[in-house]
Amino acid sequence: MKNVSHYFALFLSLLILNSCEQKKEEVEKDNSVGLKDAYKEDFLIGVALNASQIEEQDSIQNKLISGEFNSVTPENVMKSLLIHPNKDTYNFDLPDKLVALAEKNEMHIQGHTLVWHSQLSPFFKEISDSTAMVEVLKDHINTIVGRYKGKIDAWDVVNEALNDDGTLRKTVFLDVLGEDYLSLAFNLTQKADPEVELFYNDYSMTNPNKRAGAIRIIKRMQEQGVRVDGIGMQGHWDLNSPSIEEIETSIVQYAELGIKVDITELDVSVIPMPWDFSGADVNVKFESTDPTMNPYPKQLPDSIQDQLAKRYEDIFKLFLKHKDKINRVTFWGVNDGNSWKNDWPIEGRTNYPLLFDRNNKKKKAYHSLIKLKSDSK
Repeated sequence: MKNVSHYFALFLSLLILNSCEQKKEEVEKDNSVGLKDAYKEDFLIGVALNASQIEEQDSIQNKLISGEFNSVTPENVMKSLLIHPNKDTYNFDLPDKLVALAEKNEMHIQGHTLVWHSQLSPFFKEISDSTAMVEVLKDHINTIVGRYKGKIDAWDVVNEALNDDGTLRKTVFLDVLGEDYLSLAFNLTQKADPEVELFYNDYSMTNPNKRAGAIRIIKRMQEQGVRVDGIGMQGHWDLNSPSIEEIETSIVQYAELGIKVDITELDVSVIPMPWDFSGADVNVKFESTDPTMNPYPKQLPDSIQDQLAKRYEDIFKLFLKHKDKINRVTFWGVNDGNSWKNDWPIEGRTNYPLLFDRNNKKKKAYHSLIKLKSDSK
């Protein structure tokens, strides 16, 4: 019995030692260089945060956010419906926490967004008089931008003002003030915080017609003496489109305006869009029970993981080629489970567009971007 006990104790010790070694290897792997450090000489690596992440409710995600990213954007909490729900009511609790989180981790902050037709506070839609609209916009921008003066580094001043054909989208702001509402918003933001950077942000910015429309409105503001510091190209892309050539053409042409080019809201969809629909309008919804519209409800096949990794690698190769023009690359969500693309534009769909899976584990796409930088040294 003594020998049996001795060998059992020895066996147990070996198991514990092996387990400790495995955990040590996992910790060492977790402590490997993160995205923000890998690309620190190139551009900022940003992420959009939801309310629970801003409140730091998940310790695993807290570590991931602080270790991988050096720029943050509020996904929703600074949109007017939430931050300014009624004419005389402002909600600063979560925006204040976002700023505190970013300051604690020494992160760049991109305010998002001051003027947008969607997720818009209802009282804006009730205004039909131009003088009243100017006063309300002035109060809205002065109050929000003024509160975070010197703390927020840049603002998406106007968001998604264009249709896909490059014309101005019909909104209450366009109806009441005409095209000059864009210049007004930028001028008010600059006046409220003269040091903050001013961006125009939109999706489908690689489409030739929309690109031409964006260039037109930026040039028009510049000719009016309005300061525009940058353009945000939303990267709501998929495995095959837009082409690398289309993305490159857009980066180059926007940079020729003498402004910064930020890649914003980056995620790469791996499931098909219904009926050849394109774009990223959150208000668009379809109904479908076709299983081909939700091909991977449980998990992503390895073959698609490989395609996603290659797609991200090709995209970042292009970003590195033009790093002199690009200031920031921001992913729209921390992990696949956070992504807005899971239920859009068809409810119940499961998508896998980001670098971290639903358990916050690094995907092949993540490792492809780290390897891209290590191979370039």
